[in-house]
Amino acid sequence: MIDKISAQIKNKIGNKQPKTAIILGSGLGKIADELTDKTIIKYEDIEGFPQSSVSGHAGQLVIGRLEGVEILCMQGRVHLYEGHKPQSIDLIIKSFKKLGIEYLIVTNAAGSLDINMPAGSLMLIKDHINFSGQNPLVGVNDDKSGPRFPDLSNAYDHDIRNIVKNTAKKEDIKLYEGVYLMVLGPNFETAAEIKAFRILGADAVGMSTVPEVVSAVHSGMKVLGFSVITNLGTGMRDGKQSHEETLHEGKKASQNLINLLKAYIKETKNG
Repeated sequence: MIDKISAQIKNKIGNKQPKTAIILGSGLGKIADELTDKTIIKYEDIEGFPQSSVSGHAGQLVIGRLEGVEILCMQGRVHLYEGHKPQSIDLIIKSFKKLGIEYLIVTNAAGSLDINMPAGSLMLIKDHINFSGQNPLVGVNDDKSGPRFPDLSNAYDHDIRNIVKNTAKKEDIKLYEGVYLMVLGPNFETAAEIKAFRILGADAVGMSTVPEVVSAVHSGMKVLGFSVITNLGTGMRDGKQSHEETLHEGKKASQNLINLLKAYIKETKNG
């Protein structure tokens, strides 16, 4: 199925040869609008490709140029809470690898566990905690794809993060750095859970990203990750949590992420 999916994508994009893929989180689809010379492929038009069903996720691949570099954007990810198996996410990432993707940029909308990192902030992910209880590599390992026990000590590439931090300074973009914790969802966390996650050392919490990163590292890709902070965790402020707020705040903060990604790609020409 990996060969089948990658072959279908390759057939539809012709001579385009992107080496960087960007997975866009809730409310962050606008980034794909920045691409020029675009080819758009609906997930439903790729046989065997998992489908996204969440509001704020368009459900399509957008392949084009950003700052002159060919990029593949996944405009709408799939989540485990939709009922997808973790192996479905592994299938997507391995198909991208087969297509020639070497760099993966993951983005997500997340809740802040730090009162000093409010809604609208941008956080560079330096590490993660997998609290979902699931892993995309469970099952028989294909040694041609990656090792049985992949090392995650540099999951979010240290050298690339340093480049991004320097780029953010040059562009005068406020960039936090922290640990992302993934829960299964789809409910927002309780106040007690938020307290526990802070004790564990997490700075932001969300319902995605980790499966893609684990699969990408297993495949030998270099990974860069960002959380757009859309709210403070439950119990850290008055009021209820809502997906509508997530989308609203995500759209507001996404411009900083767009500016940073464009500056980073222009500086490194990774792609």
